[in-house]
Amino acid sequence: MMTLAIHDQRLAGPGSQNAAMRDYDSVRRAIAFISEKWRTQPTIEAMADAAGVTPDELHHLFRRWASITPKAFMQALTLDHAKGLLRDSASILDAALDSGLSGPGRLHDLFVTHEAMSPGEWKNGGAGLTLRYGFHHSPFGTAIVIATDRGLSGLAFADPGEEQVALADMTRRWRNATYVEDHEGTAPLAQRIFDTKLWRPDQPLRVVMIGTDFEVRVWETLLKIPMGRAVSYSDIACNINSPKASRAVGAAVGKNPVSFVVPCHRALGKSGTLTGYHWGITRKQAMLGWEAGQLGLQ
Repeated sequence: MMTLAIHDQRLAGPGSQNAAMRDYDSVRRAIAFISEKWRTQPTIEAMADAAGVTPDELHHLFRRWASITPKAFMQALTLDHAKGLLRDSASILDAALDSGLSGPGRLHDLFVTHEAMSPGEWKNGGAGLTLRYGFHHSPFGTAIVIATDRGLSGLAFADPGEEQVALADMTRRWRNATYVEDHEGTAPLAQRIFDTKLWRPDQPLRVVMIGTDFEVRVWETLLKIPMGRAVSYSDIACNINSPKASRAVGAAVGKNPVSFVVPCHRALGKSGTLTGYHWGITRKQAMLGWEAGQLGLQ
């Protein structure tokens, strides 16, 4: 039987955490506006009005949040940018898989090491597993971090007030596991994921993948995509030797339980379109823009 311990005070905390929540809420509203209006190249005043802040506040907020200006972020969301992400992606991915590395862009990435749980552990719905979870602030709203003793096994996102829905979505994936709230225990993982100063090759982040063999192969391929690049579902299908399985690949990408770290947000439609994302298209756009800002610092 699943044991689920939840405390309503989980989001209460230092003012910095609440400020981060407010920051992302403003950023989320700005991104939604930019995503809808980018073709008209809206002014900073229009963006700020949509976000409910002043133009100066929005400018400083974006600089603090992604190290880029709102205008640069708007450029990062254009269709031309998406197509640019895809340019030569197949050759990049092929080279990464052939060499066992993921290209020079991974010098800026999470340095992830991973393992897959046995098919039996997946088939029995996680029976016998104890999964610890905690709610933490992140650049993309509230992050729900889920871990086993072997490493990170789940990462979900939620807007304010939707934390329980996101948690329920994750627990349904492994119905027979035991879930224990452990904010203090999962906090180092959250810091390790979102603090770029801790992205170090000598201290790789261990990820435990819980899924079918096909899903795990798709997720492992996602880990090969360098930051600042993207691939199409058909590229992934070809690289797992299932060229006709683009639709199945898309379904597996959508079921990725370790969002952001296993970068399903870097999977785009063949034309460069930002196709569906389990935690919302706006959040997918935010991740791509945030990564563009991080690369701009290098």
